[in-house]
Amino acid sequence: MAKQLFVGYNERNTFLHRLSGSTKLIGFVSLSIIGMVTFDTRFLLGVLIFSIILFWKSQIKFSEISFIIKVIIGFAAFNLLLVYLFAPGYGISIYGTHHMIFGNPKHYFNLSTEELLYLFNVLLKYTFAVPLALIFLLTTEPSEFAASLNKVGISYKISYSVEIALRYIPNVQRDYRTISLAQQARGYEISKKANLITRAKGAIQIILPLIFTSLDRIEVVSQAMSLRRFGRHNKRTWYMARRFKSADYIALLMILIIVVVGIGLFKVNNGRFWNPFK
Repeated sequence: MAKQLFVGYNERNTFLHRLSGSTKLIGFVSLSIIGMVTFDTRFLLGVLIFSIILFWKSQIKFSEISFIIKVIIGFAAFNLLLVYLFAPGYGISIYGTHHMIFGNPKHYFNLSTEELLYLFNVLLKYTFAVPLALIFLLTTEPSEFAASLNKVGISYKISYSVEIALRYIPNVQRDYRTISLAQQARGYEISKKANLITRAKGAIQIILPLIFTSLDRIEVVSQAMSLRRFGRHNKRTWYMARRFKSADYIALLMILIIVVVGIGLFKVNNGRFWNPFK
C-alpha cells in the first residue's frame, strides 16, 4: 500500500520494539498525564525533545504516519484558534501581568506575550504527545498490547476487543485502497487531483460501508469466540505476554525520574504554571 491512512504495527529490530508492551503503556500514560497537567514550558520542551529522540530511534518512516500527522496539525491549529478567539486574555489572567503586543487588556481582542506563552504551552502538549502515541502504537504488536492492558488491571475481555480492533486496521486500509483505485478506474476522481469537497465525499462513501462491514466481521469473530466458551473464566494466560527485562526496568526508572521532576516543578512554581514574567 502506497500510503497508510491509519497507524498500525510494523515489525522492526529496535530497542523500543523489544521493550515490553506494559512498559510502553505505562510510559505513554504516565508521560501523557504529567505533560497534560503541567504548564511549565521548560519541562514540556524537555519531554518534547525526549519524545522526538525516541521517535527517531524507533525508525518509523514519515510516509507511514503522514496522514495522521496532517490531521493532528489541522486539529491543533483549529483548537489554538478557538482557544484564542474565546479567551484572548486568558494568558493575562493566568500570569497576572500584561505585556501587550497590540490592543490593551480592556479590549476583548488583544494579544499579549502572556497569551502567546499560554498558546505555546498548549501547542507543546499536542506536539510531545503525538510522537509518544505513535511510538506506542507502531512498536507494539496487537496481541502484546492486549496482554499489557490485562497486565495493568484491565479486563481481558476489553483487552481482546482492543486487539481485534487493531488487527482489523490493516484490512480496512487495504479494502479502502482497493475500492479507491476501482472508483478512480471507473472515472470517479477522488485522488489529490480532485478538489477537497469531492475527495471528502468520496472518502465518506467508501469509509462508511467499510465500517459496517468491519463490524459484521467482528461480530462473526465474537460469535466464534462465544462458541468456544470465551469469557468463562476470570483470568487467562497470554501467548504474547513478555516478562520484564533489565531494559524494561531501566526504561521505567527513566519514566519515574521524568514524572518526579514534573511533580517537583509544581512545588518550585507554586502551581502548574511556570511564570517567567515575575
